[in-house]
Order: sequence, then C-alpha cells, then structure tokens
Amino acid sequence: MFFFLSKTLGFLARPLFAICLSLLLALLLRSKRWKKGFLLMGIVMLLFFSNEFIANEVMGAWEIRPTPFSAMKKDYAFGILLCGVAKTEVGPPDRVYIGSGADRINHTMQLYKMGRIRKILVSGGSGQLNSKSKPEANEIASLLRLMGVPRKDILIENASRNTHESAVAVKEMLQARTTPQECLLITSANHLRRSAACFRKEGWPTDSFSTDFFSHPRKFSFDVLLVPKLEALSLWHLITKEFVGYGVYWVVGYV
Repeated sequence: MFFFLSKTLGFLARPLFAICLSLLLALLLRSKRWKKGFLLMGIVMLLFFSNEFIANEVMGAWEIRPTPFSAMKKDYAFGILLCGVAKTEVGPPDRVYIGSGADRINHTMQLYKMGRIRKILVSGGSGQLNSKSKPEANEIASLLRLMGVPRKDILIENASRNTHESAVAVKEMLQARTTPQECLLITSANHLRRSAACFRKEGWPTDSFSTDFFSHPRKFSFDVLLVPKLEALSLWHLITKEFVGYGVYWVVGYV
C-alpha cells in the first residue's frame, strides 16, 4: 500500500498535472468567477514553473554539491550504486538502455578505476507499480562487466523497490563484511538527501558521492529570466518527486 501511495502522490504533485487540472476546471465550470480564477491560476503556475531561473535556483539549493576527487580523504571497500537510471522497457532485451542519469555509472566506474572504491554493490529492483521487467541491478551489473569490472568485484541487491528498501537490504548484505565507514553511497545529486537519510535511519551512515547534476551556474540572461522553458517544467518534476518522497518517508519514519 505504501509503495502504491508514494507513486500516486508523486504523480499528483507534479506541477504540470496541477496546471492541466486548473485549466480543465476553467473550461468546465459554469461559474464565471471560478472559471476566471482557475484560468488565472493555471496561467500563473505555467509561467512560474516554466521559468528556468526559478527552477534552477530551487534545484541547485536541493542538490548536494559535488566532491572533487582531490578532496576525498580516503578510499572505500564498497561503492553503493543506487539504481534508477536504466530504461528497462525500451527496445530489444539484448542490451542495456541508460537514461539521463548515466553519470551515476560513469562516475562509479571512475571511482573504481582510480582505486577509490574496491568493489561495487549495485542496489535496485523494479520501481514500477506493474513491472515484470528484469531487475535494474542485474542490468547495471551486466553493463559494469562490459566496462571491465570483474564479477568478483560486483555485488547485486535486486529485490528492493525504493530507497528505503535499498537501505535495509544493503545493510543486511554488508554488516557482516564491513562497516558503514568503509562504504561510499553513490547516487544523483537531487536524490542524495533522501538516500543518505534512509541509510542513516537504518543505522548505516555512509559517506556519500553525488553525481548527475541538473542545475547549472546562475545566469541572468534574457532567455533564462523571462522565456518559458519546457526544461524548467522537467526540473520541477524531479524536484517535486524528491520533495514528496522525502515528506512521505518522514511521515512513515523512513528518514
């Protein structure tokens, strides 16, 4: 039930859903006062959520800043790579398809090649409500092997459906082999706050490494400040997903 509700709330909280609902009500309602109010609300929300400057500022404040390799003070026994980047239902099933979060994998590989992590634990099953696809951890692990990582250096946790379950499963897998101080949590910058909080809540407080950034340095150009952008709406989709996710996790005691 929690899994279903968390996915549903994330969908309903999307700004584009609120905009469409407001405009639809403006079209369907008979009261001129309410029609005008919902039309105005829809237009204001559309202009606000499509503004690149606002979306970038909010995303930049939420994302965890990158850690330069030179600033890393130690090496780690395990890099915990959280899934959420593979497109498991695209094209023939004889290859791995990666979405916009490919830097999770790229930077994990770089950490491994540099010797900053000795083994990679890939965590994540299927995050879809009605999915019978191959667990994402298996997909990512096969890609890591293609990129040159030996099987002996890859561990797979492929049963978890969300970040909380990943934290529980990873701790169970590693607590007899190492300590949280020897683990490095790797995920997207906008997802790291919730992920790190879940691992701390489960008593496995690791160091963390953020990747896959969506924000950019602040700009004051005309198009950034005033021209509506579809990309801004996409940023808000990611932002509200994490806001809702963190809020729901806090309510149920996962963070």
